[in-house]
Amino acid sequence: MTAIVTVRVQQEDFDTAREIAALSRGRTDVGAVVTFSGICRGSDHNAPLAALTLEHYPGMAEAEITRHAEQAMARWPLAGLTVIHRYGRITPGENIVLVVTASSHRQAAFEAAEFLMDYLKTNAPFWKREETEDGTSWVEAKSHDDAAAARWKA
Repeated sequence: MTAIVTVRVQQEDFDTAREIAALSRGRTDVGAVVTFSGICRGSDHNAPLAALTLEHYPGMAEAEITRHAEQAMARWPLAGLTVIHRYGRITPGENIVLVVTASSHRQAAFEAAEFLMDYLKTNAPFWKREETEDGTSWVEAKSHDDAAAARWKA
């Protein structure tokens, strides 16, 4: 069967169950589907968070995510994958990102999902600004995210 690769950068919300079904429906070669959903928290560092605003570089963001999706497809025996990343103002409880990987076996699906999320957290061309009662501030890169991504370098 043909592998399905879907990459979308969008402002509107997504339906996780619908995306899983779209990737796995009718696929007898899929034995494992792994999902990661990133959701906006209501606080960070014990301060209430009103919203996150995510900005991206249109065109470049899609191209870079697609490039990493193709790397995942080449590295693991996947039947397909979906990456959806939102931009714009996102409030607590709303979806931010979705990664779905499908494979015959769970290990490939888990590893590919981790690889894609580690890339999205460290190198995808998105910028995140937090909005609190004290104002807004840009979110800095975190060293533990860089360390997680470093394990995938060949």
